[in-house]
Amino acid sequence: MSKRIALFSAAFGALALTAAVVAPVSAQDKMMKSEMSGEKTVMVGGAAMFPSKNIIENAVNSKDHTTLVAAVKAAGLVDTLSGKGPFTVFAPTNAAFGKLPAGTVETLVKPESKATLTKILTYHVVAGKMEAASLTDGKKLKTVEGDDLTVKLKDGKVWIVDAKGGTSMVTIANVNQSNGVIHVVDTVLMPKS
Repeated sequence: MSKRIALFSAAFGALALTAAVVAPVSAQDKMMKSEMSGEKTVMVGGAAMFPSKNIIENAVNSKDHTTLVAAVKAAGLVDTLSGKGPFTVFAPTNAAFGKLPAGTVETLVKPESKATLTKILTYHVVAGKMEAASLTDGKKLKTVEGDDLTVKLKDGKVWIVDAKGGTSMVTIANVNQSNGVIHVVDTVLMPKS
């Protein structure tokens, strides 16, 4: 009888080992799989960002960008940012939106605030694909909204300066998309008005 138990245990152990090898269990495993398929991914908000997917297809998977995704939907910009592009998006995190005065986000996503929300969101978008290497000190970036952003390099970091003099640090650069590139930023950028 102990022979049967040993045989059963060995078979069960082999089966469990096979299941563990076949089924990825973490984001790291998913990242390795994506790299094996030829895509170099970057992890943002706990999810792999695939260069073969567009800005919206990737952003919806980032736990750090749920506020941005909700705002993009409220502003009616999903189709635009899913389009051909290319676009460079400075993508504020949930924590960046959290720095705004209390109630600001809730007010901005209301239908009557759509024009203001659209102005703020399009201020985070630049036409064309701009990798971090092209973000040189003092460079002016014309946003889709129409106002400029200014690049500032300080202490080995890339900062984006908005029209009001506010600054936002690029925390994750060069998150490539099929229709452009995302640079994750830690503060919401504000246009002149």
